[in-house]
Amino acid sequence: MPVYTVHAPPPVDDERGASPDRFVFVRDGFYVWAFVFGPLWLLGRRLWLALLGYLVVVVAMTFALAALRVGAGPRLAVMLLMALLLGLEAASLWRWTLRRRGWRQLDVVVGDDLPSAERRFFDRWSSRQPAPIGFSFPIDRGAPPPTRSVPLPSSSIFGDIVGSFPRPGAPR
Repeated sequence: MPVYTVHAPPPVDDERGASPDRFVFVRDGFYVWAFVFGPLWLLGRRLWLALLGYLVVVVAMTFALAALRVGAGPRLAVMLLMALLLGLEAASLWRWTLRRRGWRQLDVVVGDDLPSAERRFFDRWSSRQPAPIGFSFPIDRGAPPPTRSVPLPSSSIFGDIVGSFPRPGAPR
């Protein structure tokens, strides 16, 4: 089963935590598209330093093989080995770039495919999250408290309460 590492973006000043929509799942293993279209794959993932390093190594190998007057067959074999190395190390380059940009690795998850790995991760991740602040379930406190019957004192000559609120039961 494939193994995925889960990465969260660095928190922005105004947000408390990273949005789960922005989490990145990086599969561990061989990347065929990085092997076949190495520089384009690196460009698509925005791995600028890895692309620069790859181009420097390929150009240096090309010049070294040309200076040694190596034939076309061994040159092709060396370039295929370089592409194979990129396909094998693509996930490591991607993780390195994410870490360099301030992303943090949250977890390692195993799944048959990406959707099952996401489901497994978010099941575990949501159970570890704290409850929302300011929300609590209603509490049943039973019946209202009992009231006492105390006679009301009269406050004026006419028996009305001074102010806007008359005595209960008095005419308006």
